[in-house]
Amino acid sequence: MEHFKTDLTAGDRRSQAAQWAADETWVRCRKYENDPEYMECVKDILAHPVFNSMDQYIQHGNTTCKTHCIQVSYLGYRICRRYGGNWRSAARAGLLHDLFLYDWHTHARETGEHFHGFTHPRRALENACLHFQLTDEEQNIILRHMWPLTPVPPTSAAGFAIVWADKFCGGAETLGRLRHLRLLRMLQPARH
Repeated sequence: MEHFKTDLTAGDRRSQAAQWAADETWVRCRKYENDPEYMECVKDILAHPVFNSMDQYIQHGNTTCKTHCIQVSYLGYRICRRYGGNWRSAARAGLLHDLFLYDWHTHARETGEHFHGFTHPRRALENACLHFQLTDEEQNIILRHMWPLTPVPPTSAAGFAIVWADKFCGGAETLGRLRHLRLLRMLQPARH
């Protein structure tokens, strides 16, 4: 998604965006660092050890929480740059929206605390506030990024950009993993 071509149809742009969201190589290659305005917004977060610790937790499929948050952040930032909204808040809150710092796949079994989808935004906000100076808008985006699963929507265009980017990236990550598993099953020899 470095720069979407403007001569494509809307369907082609959606397809291009879905391929981008399912492909983590641009994060591993740190291509987002080629956008100086984005980096100016988020360099303190990207350099922080707590943010970098999210690499040890899997989010969707094989995607780590850190990679997922970078994808959501950059997509939300680009949406706000193109269509309006506080792109700085989208970039920063997007990086921190899933700073819950545990493996949500085993969390309920280990702690007895269920309903990760409902509870992790508050945990992420608490962790983010411990380590970063956040604006009210950034806090609102983190707290409400799971809307409509959580009942109160965000209060800003940047918040809705992150809601959409999170769903889009999470879906692409999950579908990419499912396609990979289906391909592996097809390549296995038939059992008789």
